[in-house]
Amino acid sequence: MKKILVTLLALILVPSAFAADTDLLRKAKAEGQVSFYANITAVKPIMDAFNAETGLKGKYTRISTSKFLATVLTEFQAGKLMADVLQAPLPVMQMLKAQGVLASYNSPAAASYPDWTRKDDQIHTFGIEYVALIYNKELVKQADVPKRYEDLTDPKWKNKIVMANPGTHATTISWLVGLKENVYKSEAEWMQFLKGLAANKPMFVKSFGPTPAPVESGEKSIAISMPKYIITKAPAPLDWARVEQPLLGTPRGMAIASSAKNPNAAKLFMDFWLSKKAMGMLASDVGEYVLAPGVFPPIDGMDKAKVIPIRTMSDKEIRDWGAKFKKIFALR
Repeated sequence: MKKILVTLLALILVPSAFAADTDLLRKAKAEGQVSFYANITAVKPIMDAFNAETGLKGKYTRISTSKFLATVLTEFQAGKLMADVLQAPLPVMQMLKAQGVLASYNSPAAASYPDWTRKDDQIHTFGIEYVALIYNKELVKQADVPKRYEDLTDPKWKNKIVMANPGTHATTISWLVGLKENVYKSEAEWMQFLKGLAANKPMFVKSFGPTPAPVESGEKSIAISMPKYIITKAPAPLDWARVEQPLLGTPRGMAIASSAKNPNAAKLFMDFWLSKKAMGMLASDVGEYVLAPGVFPPIDGMDKAKVIPIRTMSDKEIRDWGAKFKKIFALR
């Protein structure tokens, strides 16, 4: 009930920026439907709102990040891509762009977004897959909550940390390199952090998805994870460490498929998705960090956090850094 009230309040306080172009709406209605492939979760409320507001039938298919590129490219190259609109982490979207999968479209709904999100005429960047330190507030005393990333190297956290595998999980690899490039003043300081973190013997899991469970249960005290789980795992006793340094994350992008069977409905959907109304729902229901101005997830203190995007790393960089992290963290 509390979650429903928070969502309703967010929609009341965040006015809709979606006002469909009459001609575009008419053409979209003639197509009647739109298909959306995405790696993001829990977007059914947005799909339902789009359907109700436009009269179209929006179909959502979730594909995990690890399978997204292969799935889309296989379908596209076979001439069987069913998606009209695609959404994935920015590096994946850029690889799809290089393969000719994406069409050009500049949505008017993105006009007020930060300048750096609108430099690509195909990919719209609408959010950041932000990473933070999530802890069990029933187990961790307030005085012990990390204030800086290097606090994770304190021996008191030995065997009490969970994180995605730094040898294989691309986002964690990018995040660790992002700390080197955006937070630490020298490579020596960064390397000291890595070695101290490794010395505390974190539990490694496949991706961010499994990171909250050991913290919820009390098996572990703290996770390198995503703040959105404070929303999606409520009423679990989770909170985030308000570190003095910036939060880092991978940008989320979306675009229209060059082979879209419903190109006008795809444009209409893009406009709706990028509106403050839809972004307000994504922030409130899912806890996502979105880039629509003035829209924040209902997580205490997140509106004051500095969240910055990390650069896109090549496949080779991911592999090379993953191999180095395997050695540092003694992974097989």
